[in-house]
Amino acid sequence: MTSNRPSIPIKVSRVQPGLCSVTLRSQTPDAVVRVATTAGLRSIEWGADTHVPVGDTSRARHVLGLTTDAGLRVASYGSYLHLGFSSRKEHDLVLKTAVALGAPRVRVWAGRCGSADADADQWATVVEDARVFADSAAEVGVQVGLEFHGGTLTDRAESTARLLTDVDRSGLLGTYWQPPYGLTDTEALAGLEMIADHVLAVHAFSWDSTGRRHPLEARQHLWKSALHLLKQAGRSTDVLLEFVLDDSPAQVKHDATALLSLLDATPPSRSPGSDTLVRRWNEQCTSVLSHAEHGMAAGRT
Repeated sequence: MTSNRPSIPIKVSRVQPGLCSVTLRSQTPDAVVRVATTAGLRSIEWGADTHVPVGDTSRARHVLGLTTDAGLRVASYGSYLHLGFSSRKEHDLVLKTAVALGAPRVRVWAGRCGSADADADQWATVVEDARVFADSAAEVGVQVGLEFHGGTLTDRAESTARLLTDVDRSGLLGTYWQPPYGLTDTEALAGLEMIADHVLAVHAFSWDSTGRRHPLEARQHLWKSALHLLKQAGRSTDVLLEFVLDDSPAQVKHDATALLSLLDATPPSRSPGSDTLVRRWNEQCTSVLSHAEHGMAAGRT
């Protein structure tokens, strides 16, 4: 079936769909790659908990080969390193594994307590460790992304923005984002807008306030708006499916279809020169709709 969707020959979006391997924690790396490929995704964030353990550089190189041979890229290395509670030796092991994996980014965690509970000393310890780790990562060409998660200093957009400012490693260190539990779509999106210029990757899922999982399209308004904000930010961002309903490979494919459709439906970014591209995109949409309406009218005569 031929698509009538308007196309723009110039790439205007740098938001890329991918998969977190922890979504399929019980599957082998080969199986994770197959699911991602058949789902039409473009990258994988490989987790340190099962698929690529810290320090196992041989395994990391093997998984890199599986990924690239399938035409995918390694989006990042999902570590469980907690800044402020880690040693230089742990830093080195995580970075050596990330390099062997070919990961351009490593995900880390900002401490072990929520921002509201952290005292000045705890905050300062995480800040200092983040600076040390970001500088070490930069030496081996790896960017650092902070997990956006409860129980850490990056549990809210406001605290995340503060931490990024305090660490002061722009370009070397950014943040992840995901919809926080208990927030409305409007509240979650306001937080994303606050830190969008620093978001390197997003963990995409649709859970309700009780932690019950739903198909991605259950929060279609949230994700369509979030993708729009990310495109407006105009930077490279991975949107990675995570923790799908029933941990099912079939659900990954279902949610990937929804994510790809949402990306396709989101207007192009407003990066330099993109106003013209957006106008062209809108004109093409109008033209297609006009032709479609004309055809329908002709069919009724």
